[in-house]
Order: sequence, then C-alpha cells, then structure tokens
Amino acid sequence: MGNKSDDKVNHPKHYTNGNIEVIDYIEDKLSKEELEGYFMGNVLKYISRWRHKGGYEDLKKARWYLDRMISHEKD
Repeated sequence: MGNKSDDKVNHPKHYTNGNIEVIDYIEDKLSKEELEGYFMGNVLKYISRWRHKGGYEDLKKARWYLDRMISHEKD
C-alpha cells in the first residue's frame, strides 16, 4: 500500500500537516450521532463516485470510513 508519507487513503499528506490528523480532531469535536453522519456521508460519497472519478482508490476510501465507523460502534 506504500509508505505512510504517500498513502492517499490512510494518511494523506494534506490531512496530516500539524500535530494531529484532521480526522482525530473531527472525532473529538463531533457528537456520536454527528460522527456517524459524517462517516456515512463519506461512505456514500465515495461509493457513489468511484466509477466516475476516483476508481479503486475511492472504494478503498469508502472502506476506510466504514471501518472507522465500525470501530467506533465497537467502543
């Protein structure tokens, strides 16, 4: 999948500039319901556009958000 510095799905450079990743900040600030909506919206976005825009990478992004949502539900 490549090293962390060039991983466009798990740790894109434009989201890791600074001391924390943006997703960690979002998870800290949103309520449980808001966070579920955020994850679901991103899953739907990437699933809906994968054939027309991002291809396989968009499918991996959709899975990443779904996996993140699942991990929060287990907590």
